[in-house]
Amino acid sequence: MKGIKTWSVDDRPREKLLLKGTNALSNSELIAILINNGTPNKTAVDLAKELLTATHNNLERLGKLSVKEIVQLKIKGLGQAKAIAIVAALELGIRRNTTENKKEKIERSRDIAEYLKAQLQYKQHEVFIVVFLNRANKILHHEIISEGGITGTVVDTRIILKKALEYNATGMILCHNHPSGSIKPSAADISLTRKLKEAAIYFDIAVTDHIIVSNEGYYSFADEGIL
Repeated sequence: MKGIKTWSVDDRPREKLLLKGTNALSNSELIAILINNGTPNKTAVDLAKELLTATHNNLERLGKLSVKEIVQLKIKGLGQAKAIAIVAALELGIRRNTTENKKEKIERSRDIAEYLKAQLQYKQHEVFIVVFLNRANKILHHEIISEGGITGTVVDTRIILKKALEYNATGMILCHNHPSGSIKPSAADISLTRKLKEAAIYFDIAVTDHIIVSNEGYYSFADEGIL
């Protein structure tokens, strides 16, 4: 088998990127650059193609995999070191997307939904976040309150209210992800929202929205009129 170094310069991933830019490279070629080198029988591009095949050519699915899960695919030549490089690069992509969608002031549900979707859509477990706001709807702080399993997480109302008081918040936006992909609120989601809204009233704090995000989009309690 001929290695990448024997290929035409135009076909080598690194050289191709330098000559033509990132848009000229396929997903497998970009991943091959991260993999760096292949095995005596496979090029880095071959390994990248195997990895993509194992994840059904779905970058979103690949982005959800941990180092351990990539290694467990048992692709010969793709060990822990290469898996670490891939996971690190994909995480940078997620953080870049999160930064691009970050808003200082919330004027509509989409402002916060796009930011949190970028942050949470690749999580394989449920994460509950609260965004604390001042009277001008500017973000004072946002924090992960709890993390759970695939189907749910435990949320303590007292912890949320304590943090709201610590940051002198006058408003809160609740948010969590649905790893299943569905954005439809469950009965438990609706019950929790009402409980928090009623409790917050005693401290003159408003629950202005509860947003559910997934890779399929987002659901806003406020937009749907069920807050």
